[in-house]
Amino acid sequence: MQNTPSDSHPKPASSRKTVHSLERGIEIIRAFRVGYDLIGNSELAERTGLSRSTVSRLTQTLCSAGILEHDKQQRAYRLGAPVLCFAHAMRNSNPILKYAVPLMRATSEKHHVNVGIAKADRDEMVYLESIRYHAKSALRNIVSGQRIPIELTSLGHAYLSTIPESMRKEILTSLTLKKHTQELQWHSIQRSMESVWLNGYCILSWQPEIIALSTPISIANHATYIMNISLSTKRPIGDIEKVMSPILLGLKREVINTLEKSHT
Repeated sequence: MQNTPSDSHPKPASSRKTVHSLERGIEIIRAFRVGYDLIGNSELAERTGLSRSTVSRLTQTLCSAGILEHDKQQRAYRLGAPVLCFAHAMRNSNPILKYAVPLMRATSEKHHVNVGIAKADRDEMVYLESIRYHAKSALRNIVSGQRIPIELTSLGHAYLSTIPESMRKEILTSLTLKKHTQELQWHSIQRSMESVWLNGYCILSWQPEIIALSTPISIANHATYIMNISLSTKRPIGDIEKVMSPILLGLKREVINTLEKSHT
């Protein structure tokens, strides 16, 4: 039976009561990404779409709170130490990670694969944990907090299969405008979603010799998480699917069962 998307997902922020000044401050924080050590007010205004005067007031407030640090010589900002504390607190208080990560690590070691778990953030996926088998020889170094494209990855495709059609259309429309994504990728997304609805997982190779399988984990009173298994191989994708799909689905069942037992 097809697993149809649930309507229990949070509605967009624009449909709820919000504090606009807080929203704008969060947009400033969101503008900081890996690879940008310092960002000035002009670039922050460009990234957020806020006026420069608004950005100036917000950066001063965030500096006063310790969330940003001001480099006077460069006339730019970097994230402050409390942001790292927030991330550490999030990882250590998350019940899904608490029970899933030991099982993920055991699967990685037993089957010599990479195992990750991620959540969606707007039109990207964010790794919450990534366990790399033989990390030194890995072609990619994925770490917690890293963002990956929602439209190109099995993690992203699996997530898209879980949300209401209206939300999915909104994300895909945004991506089309931002990245001019070709129609071929939408066909790939549709195939992946149908695979999740039918088989419980999808499989994709969006980088050379890297194959990844992903499956959604939906538990009552928790947001939807996406778990994946990936490996570097030259073997045909069909052969990998036959071997790895039972491993991924078995890990998913273990995680869900462990979480359910913890609540009893």
